[in-house]
Amino acid sequence: MAEKFVIQGGKPLEGVIEVRGYKNAAGAILSACLLTDEQCLVDNLPLVEDIFCLIEILKSMGVRAEWVSERKLKIKAEQIDPQNMDFEKVPQTRISVLLIGSLLARFKNFKIPHPGGDRIGVRPITVHLQALKKIGAKINTKDGFYYFERSNLKGQELILKEFSVTATENLMLAAVKAEGRTIIKGAACEPQVQDLGRMLKKMGAKIEGIGTHTIIIEGVDKLQGVEHRIIPDPSEAATFIVAGAITPGTVEIRQMNLDHLDMFLDKLEELGVNLKKGPDSVQVSYSPDLKPVRIQALPFPGFPTDLLPIITPLLAQAQGKSLIHDPLYENRFGYLQEMKKMGADIEIVDPHRALVFGKTPLQGLSIESWDIRAGASLVIAGLLAKGRTTINNIYQIDRGYERIEERLQQLGADIQRVKT
Repeated sequence: MAEKFVIQGGKPLEGVIEVRGYKNAAGAILSACLLTDEQCLVDNLPLVEDIFCLIEILKSMGVRAEWVSERKLKIKAEQIDPQNMDFEKVPQTRISVLLIGSLLARFKNFKIPHPGGDRIGVRPITVHLQALKKIGAKINTKDGFYYFERSNLKGQELILKEFSVTATENLMLAAVKAEGRTIIKGAACEPQVQDLGRMLKKMGAKIEGIGTHTIIIEGVDKLQGVEHRIIPDPSEAATFIVAGAITPGTVEIRQMNLDHLDMFLDKLEELGVNLKKGPDSVQVSYSPDLKPVRIQALPFPGFPTDLLPIITPLLAQAQGKSLIHDPLYENRFGYLQEMKKMGADIEIVDPHRALVFGKTPLQGLSIESWDIRAGASLVIAGLLAKGRTTINNIYQIDRGYERIEERLQQLGADIQRVKT
C-alpha cells in the first residue's frame, strides 16, 4: 500500500539527532562480500529500502545473510549461483550495478538486468563497460539484460572518461583478483570509494592511492572475510543540518564525519548559516539572514550533486539571487517544479542550471517526491511552509532515509506517515 507524508509546517526543531550509516557506501561493501567464501560482518548498515533490496538479491543467489544485531549483518557467500538472481529486484535499486564487479571477479559468465534507481536523468553504465572490457570482459546486451563472459581478467592501465563513483567501485571490485597490475586514472575519490578501498585492504587486497584520482591495484588470488563498519552518511547529515537552519530552534547532528562535507559546510557559512563545529558533530541554529551564493556540483572534495536539492530550500530564503549548476544529470531539477508550486521563485535556465530568487514564503500543498534527495528537499520545504504539505511517492525517500519522519518527530516536527 502506498504511503505519503503529511507535514504541518512552521514548527520549531530542537534536540539531538545521530547520523546513520551511508547507503551509498553500504552497497559497495555488501557487494565486496561476494569476493570471498569466508564470513564477513558488516556493521552500521542503514535500514533503508535500497539496502533491504540488495540483501534480498544477494540471498536469492545463495548468500547466507543473518542479522546479528539491529544494524550488523553476518554474510557468507560460500556457495552462490548468479543464475538464481532475483532479476525482478535488480531494477528496483541503482546500487545493484555494483554486483557486476564482484560477480565478474568470481564467475566466468553471468547476466544481470539493467539497474534502476532515481528519475534524475539518463544514467548509462557505458564507462563501467568500456573499462571492464579492457581488463578482459566480453559484454553483450539483449532484452534488458547485460551478458558478461570472461576467461581471465588481466590488469591494465585505464583512464575513466568521467569521475564515476560506481564505475570506479566496479573496477576496484573486479581488479582485486585480476592478474597483474591495474591502474585506474580519473578514478572517483568520494568517501564511499575510500570506504570500499579500506574494506578491500582489510580483506587482503593490495591497493594504493585510495582517496586520490589514481588507484593502483595488484591482483591477488584470495581474499579473506573481515568485519567492517560503514561510514556515516554525509547526505543525511546535510539534510538534518539544513532542516535545523531553516526552522526556529537549535539542532545538534552527531556521529558524522565533517571531512566528508567540507565544501557543503563552507557554502553554508557563505550563506550565513549559524554553525558550531565539533570533532564529529555540528550544532546549527535558525538562520534567517541568508545571503545568495553560486553553487556548482563537482567531484569530491567539491560540492556533491546529491546535496544540491538539499540546500535549495535555504537558497529560496536568501536575500537575493542564487545560481545552482548540475552538469551531470539532465533531470535533476524535477523537484524545483514542485517547490515552485509551493511559491518558491525559481527559474530553470536549462536542464543543468537554475536561478533561485529568494526570499519568498512557501505554502503547503500536495507534491510528489521524484527521487531520494528531491524527496528530502521537499520534506525540508514542508517543515518551513505555512499550512499542510502532503508529499506523495515517499517510497523514493525511504530508499535512502531511515524512518525520517520518526527522527524529525523527535526534534518536534509535525510530520506523519499516512497510508493512501
